Amino acid sequence: MLGVEPASHLPDRVHILGVPIDRLSMDQTLARIEAFIASGTPHIVVTADAAGIAQAQHDPALMEIYRAAELVTPDSIGVVWAARRAGHPIETRVSGVDILDNLCRLSAERGYRIFFLGAEPGVADLAAEKMRLRHPGCNIVGTRHGYFPAESDEVVAHEVALFTPDILIVAMGIPRQEKFIRATEHIIQAKVGIGVGGSLDVFSGKAKRAPAIVQKAKMEWLWRTASNPKKIAKAQMLPRFVMLVLRSRRK
Repeated sequence: MLGVEPASHLPDRVHILGVPIDRLSMDQTLARIEAFIASGTPHIVVTADAAGIAQAQHDPALMEIYRAAELVTPDSIGVVWAARRAGHPIETRVSGVDILDNLCRLSAERGYRIFFLGAEPGVADLAAEKMRLRHPGCNIVGTRHGYFPAESDEVVAHEVALFTPDILIVAMGIPRQEKFIRATEHIIQAKVGIGVGGSLDVFSGKAKRAPAIVQKAKMEWLWRTASNPKKIAKAQMLPRFVMLVLRSRRK
């Protein structure tokens, strides 16, 4: 990589249940992503929430992706709490939905080529339309829904590669999105691949983000669960995460 430190040598990381979390602000996160793009080689950015870290405890492939990723952001208040408990406080969460919004803003300014992959048919298209209106000039070069089996990953990857994206946005949920990015990065060759969960649903208007007052109260996870019963299974991972953190030794 040109001008980018290997993940194993990144400074200022806190390990939570074996997952390295970068203690960076949003501005620092975006600066690092822009450095990845400038390097010209593929990088994986992981937005790690409490549920994903809990899943990684019994999914070795997901854990390996977390540990090898060039950037891992704290994408839930649970992760922020765990970092504080470990004695390495993080100022605030750096969520996938906010990273995506900022990357579209930077695309309008710098011309970065972005591809949206994921969500139900039609959602990525609508999200792209909304983001082009939100950030005039945003260079979203292609979209595709995420409803295809893992057996078709390479076929889809070759389709996406034709658009030569700088940034690949994948919204297929944890761990599907992370495993897709890792398995196909050699085909797509995007400089940055990032999984953003339900962010395309949010920006398309299919799902509503919690009101600002709920976000400020750090209860967005509860809002999302109440708004979408399908997220109950994910919410059930939170007590497991808390239990595991409480049982772990401070480092």
